Amino acid sequence: MDQGFPAQHTTTTTVTTSTTTTQPNIRFDSSYIRTLPGILKIVQVVLNLLGFICITVSSYHTSRGEWFNTVAMGGFWFTGILLVFYLFHIVEKFSKIPWLKIEFLFCIIWTAFYLLAASLAVDYAKYVEAYGVAAFFGYCAMVVYGYDAWLKFQAIKNGALAQGQHTPKQVSTMTSPAY
Repeated sequence: MDQGFPAQHTTTTTVTTSTTTTQPNIRFDSSYIRTLPGILKIVQVVLNLLGFICITVSSYHTSRGEWFNTVAMGGFWFTGILLVFYLFHIVEKFSKIPWLKIEFLFCIIWTAFYLLAASLAVDYAKYVEAYGVAAFFGYCAMVVYGYDAWLKFQAIKNGALAQGQHTPKQVSTMTSPAY
């Protein structure tokens, strides 16, 4: 027998797996609005609505105002519907849909749209004050959508779920060789 090896040894193998836990039932959960993504969606909806109102109540309706309102209402409806989907766990029910990627792309596009729309509105603010106020809300919405896009990118990169959770599970086995 070699002196360098023990007569008996034990091998420990640890396997870590992750299980995805989702509940497929539709239910109302108000706790979502206290999370960062929920707060961001509420802020986005409010900024979209405020910008839209500013352009709408002005007595001047230009193509740049119509573009701003198109961006504002597109953001209002898409973000509002997503907020409802998260509040009622519809996103969790349809977890096969790549929600985070869809939201990431939307947020990137709306960041660019708001940059353009708010810039066009602020250029017209020298004629109509309401366009300047709308531009302020547009730039705020641009920042919020940009930050939300960054959060979605980080979540995609880390393999997170849009709703539901990954539960790590460790399984350890011990084996000894037969002599």
